[in-house]
Amino acid sequence: MNDPVQASVALVQRHAPGFVPRVGLVLGTGLGGIADEVSPAATLPYGELPGFPVPSVGGHAGRLVLGHLAGTPVALLHGRAHYYEHGRADVMKVPVRTLARLGCEMLLLTNAAGSLRPQMAPGSTMLVTDHINFTGVSPLFGEAGDNRFVDMVDAYDPALRRRLLEAAAASNVTLHEGVYIWFAGPSFETPAEIRAAARLGADAVGMSTVPEVVLARHAKMKVAALSVITNFAAGMGSEPLSHLETLRVAARQGAEDIRRVLHAFLADSSSGAG
Repeated sequence: MNDPVQASVALVQRHAPGFVPRVGLVLGTGLGGIADEVSPAATLPYGELPGFPVPSVGGHAGRLVLGHLAGTPVALLHGRAHYYEHGRADVMKVPVRTLARLGCEMLLLTNAAGSLRPQMAPGSTMLVTDHINFTGVSPLFGEAGDNRFVDMVDAYDPALRRRLLEAAAASNVTLHEGVYIWFAGPSFETPAEIRAAARLGADAVGMSTVPEVVLARHAKMKVAALSVITNFAAGMGSEPLSHLETLRVAARQGAEDIRRVLHAFLADSSSGAG
């Protein structure tokens, strides 16, 4: 079987026969604990799934978890690979397309990000309203056919965003809204780059998510994204930037708010809303 997406779908269906997920979830840095709350139908390491990349970054376990979360059938990607790990913007192409082929109608993405707004301190959560691709690359480079020209207006689905805001309010979680800017990494940004990003209209900065959004929209999935704010961006705070600090803040401060919002959102989805 030459198509890695078809091969991965077939393998998943052998391990979870008859299971059809409605929602795809991607867990970012420090948010892996949410995967342990899924009532699993099957769990497969990325290394067993054809075309799935094995992450090399702390906080990204690299496993596909299928099951129910808050009553909703989900396919959860516990960890992602990044452009800076492989030099490929399409490194998450097979996982995202596998979720779409399995039946996911929407993709909810999470990430850890740096804040460009003084009032959005570490430990905050942000609903992504739009993005800026600062890398100059696309996961659709080399894609054939006219459908590669993906319309990115309302890429972050307005109806899903409204429902996530309602879920946050019901969970007593303050959910900021803002624009996410994607830098290639793996080095953190310079203060000059952050000043430029702020002038471009960015509210948070990170090294992921945008490729998956493009791939999901290409696959006709609806998309929403949540950021855990783990630090102030370069030049805005006194603390040195490090991945260990990102992991610490994401796991201890932001993860609980994200968990509560996702549970409320998915409980609403399981009742038939949306």
